[in-house]
Amino acid sequence: MDILQLYADYGVQAQTEGHKHCRPGWINTECPFCSGNPGLHLGATLDGKVFYCWRCGIHWPDESIAKLLNIDRKAARRLIIEYAGISIDSSSKNPAVIIRAKSHKEPNNVLSLTPSHKSYLKKRGFDPDFLEEVWNLKSTGPIALLDKKDYGHRILAPIFWEGKQVTFQARDATGRHPLKYMACPKDRELIHHKHIIYRHPQAPPKKGICVEGITDVWRFGKSTFATFGIEFTQQQIRLIASLYDEVIVCFDNEIQAQRQADKLVADLRFRGVFSKKIKVPGDPGEMKQEEANNLVKSLM
Repeated sequence: MDILQLYADYGVQAQTEGHKHCRPGWINTECPFCSGNPGLHLGATLDGKVFYCWRCGIHWPDESIAKLLNIDRKAARRLIIEYAGISIDSSSKNPAVIIRAKSHKEPNNVLSLTPSHKSYLKKRGFDPDFLEEVWNLKSTGPIALLDKKDYGHRILAPIFWEGKQVTFQARDATGRHPLKYMACPKDRELIHHKHIIYRHPQAPPKKGICVEGITDVWRFGKSTFATFGIEFTQQQIRLIASLYDEVIVCFDNEIQAQRQADKLVADLRFRGVFSKKIKVPGDPGEMKQEEANNLVKSLM
């Protein structure tokens, strides 16, 4: 389940970092089961499979969603199915275009990369002009609304599939927002982002490096693709297996990410893809550009 998107869509105030109760791989919110105790005690794993409160213990996903959104458990179970992204023909290797009631569009107040957004990228060791040209990056203004959601002060990354923009992600450029990434509203995605991968149209055929997020792809370049987080779907597995003969998995160097990397390697090997895992210190997206370039050269 895409718990980050569900929380964003329904206005659940939550954080993934910057709070004493937050830890990597979890998103935390105030616990509705023991309300009155201040703090973000209710944590959910980013796949939405485990809900655990540091005060009152474990809770079922459906009862947690029901309590947070003030709905019944039957409605919560429908949301869990919806946000699991089950909307593709399991016999197909390629993602299906989904007919939406709403058209796909970006938030309002989207601009070319502004000086402040370029400065943010430079501080992270990126070349903003290169990223703007190669990855079509854009900026959002102080307020950038789409369906009553504010994507303000973000770097917007359009996501293309088969030559057409199908969705987008927006990365916080302030370092202060509780959600680093905000996805396109689900009912405006032509293809759910967890049914595809983030890669360049000129990606080398048959061999690729798999990373977690879009900033890792910006760092490693056109040889790389991302699964939009350490959690991946069977649709993505089938798609990767149809596109690549060899995949090198490079996730963040923390326990949960490494476990998911091992699982991805095993799933790809089962489908006949030569796959292996490599480890780099910390976050691949935070590597120095020269180091990243040398690593990709050695791998490819």
